[in-house]
Amino acid sequence: MGDTSGDLLNQLREADRERYLSVLFAPEDRRAALATLFLFNAETARLRDLVSEPLPGEIRLQWWRDLIAGDRAEEARQNPLAAALLDVIAAHDLPAAAFDNLLEARIFDLYDDPVPSRTDLEGYLGETASMLIQMACQILNGGQTPPTADAAGHAGVAYGIATLIRQMPQHRARGQMFLPADLLAAAGTDANRWLAEGDDPAFATAISAFVALGREHLAKARAALIDVPKGLRAPFAVLGVADAVFTKANKAGAAARTTPVRLSPVTVQWRMTRQALGF
Repeated sequence: MGDTSGDLLNQLREADRERYLSVLFAPEDRRAALATLFLFNAETARLRDLVSEPLPGEIRLQWWRDLIAGDRAEEARQNPLAAALLDVIAAHDLPAAAFDNLLEARIFDLYDDPVPSRTDLEGYLGETASMLIQMACQILNGGQTPPTADAAGHAGVAYGIATLIRQMPQHRARGQMFLPADLLAAAGTDANRWLAEGDDPAFATAISAFVALGREHLAKARAALIDVPKGLRAPFAVLGVADAVFTKANKAGAAARTTPVRLSPVTVQWRMTRQALGF
């Protein structure tokens, strides 16, 4: 298991460095399972970058749904990540419905449809980022449903918004829009202007509103974490990153629309360590 764990962690470090770092705050005997879960997420989250049109992406997502439902047992054993994921699901009693909802939500990534409202965005992030944290906590909790639903719900939205802020230029370049239409409208702009060339004073206002939404969920997540046992807090280390992204995005203003908001590796590690250790 030690060699397998090391292989999984190395793969996760390349695929998703921040969640890799969060795994290092977890007990050693849970790291391989957490790495498997997070690698599955990285695999499904990057589909948009791997396909030239939505249909192949939808087919791959359906493959994962069939596999988790138990319909592709032979294929699963020929795919190392799939085989490992099925073992983790069985060992920690992870809910199949949660995976089904996550994969259904990922279909949205394959298209350029706008996010109509804040509520729609919160729902999307709840099924993806929040559910991922909740399942990670279940792994840490020995397969029992963890008392982390409230904290995980808000943490996933906060970290999800921070991730979307950092991806704004990439999304805009391919005509994709995750900033909710109601926030854009309240700022005095819309998706067409956001995706077009040129500047608009309303862009900075919209980004500020997006950051404020993220900070709202960040504050609620941290408040809820007070009641979360220390042994279940490793997946929440990414909140330190969200905090840093929000600060930098506010300073960048409208520039965050066209220039990625980036954090140095040292900042990421320091912020995550502070969050994980509670100082």
